[in-house]
Amino acid sequence: MPQPTPPPTLTTGIQFVAMGLVWGASFLFMKVALEGVSFGQVAWSRLLLGALTLGVIVLVRRLPIPRSPRLLAHFLVIGVTGGVVPFLLYAWAEQYVTSGLASIYNATTPIATALMVTLVFRVEKLSRAQLLGILVGIVGVVLIIGPWRFTGIVSTPAAGASPVIELAGQLACLGAALSYGVTFSYLRKFITPYGISGVMSAFLQIGMGGIVMLILTPFVALGEVRLDAPIVASLLVLGALGTGVAYLWNMNVLRSWGPTATSTVTYITPVVGVALGVLVLGERLGWNEPVGAAIVLVGILLAQGRIRLTARRSPAIPG
Repeated sequence: MPQPTPPPTLTTGIQFVAMGLVWGASFLFMKVALEGVSFGQVAWSRLLLGALTLGVIVLVRRLPIPRSPRLLAHFLVIGVTGGVVPFLLYAWAEQYVTSGLASIYNATTPIATALMVTLVFRVEKLSRAQLLGILVGIVGVVLIIGPWRFTGIVSTPAAGASPVIELAGQLACLGAALSYGVTFSYLRKFITPYGISGVMSAFLQIGMGGIVMLILTPFVALGEVRLDAPIVASLLVLGALGTGVAYLWNMNVLRSWGPTATSTVTYITPVVGVALGVLVLGERLGWNEPVGAAIVLVGILLAQGRIRLTARRSPAIPG
């Protein structure tokens, strides 16, 4: 039976801000964790610790787990597209790009979602403003990549990586954002009609992703490990807080505010990610990266119907 939509409260707003801060900081924690563990071990730890955290919450609240094979299969899909794939891609990418740049690419998720809900899942049609927003967002992404830096005329790779490897890292970040876009679209079309509570939705998504990671353990999680206090703390925050509690907050805000308002968390995460990268890790950004990020933001505002080309209201694309 569908769950009633909870009314917006001050608690919802606090959860929204906390979610943006935690997810923005997650790019810093990934960079720190990579000093002692592999990218596969980072993703493996995130999902397993997140699943354990949410499992404890479900157990304490004594919530019944749905037994519908069809519903569980749907959650398996978003466990892969919203957990396994993007976590692996972002962790791999941060070996070759700065944490701030990775957080900027994460902000392109609403653009990817708009493409998915229209071209792949066909649950919405784009208005002229939304189509323009997608095109503007793509221009911003191209500017962030900076194709001129890979022509041999100028070469300023991030984190000491070769230009080709850095480009691969940026493409991996885009792939992760696209995977999140698939997740939001799939969630809306196949899972939202079931009316599953926010806690159970978060647990099933991350739990299914954790099961897949357990199966992949021999391929992604085995290898040398060098742990110290900052690395352990980073993994714990990434897993228990960033993948466990923050996903619960996300579901609560989504049910209260709706997908369009909830997606504006992508305005917070790159600001936090870039600021921490600069202040804590001493990272530097080229002129094209913040300018491209600003253009992407304009594209997102257009794609979500927050900027109107005419007085007529355009339907909003959820993030």
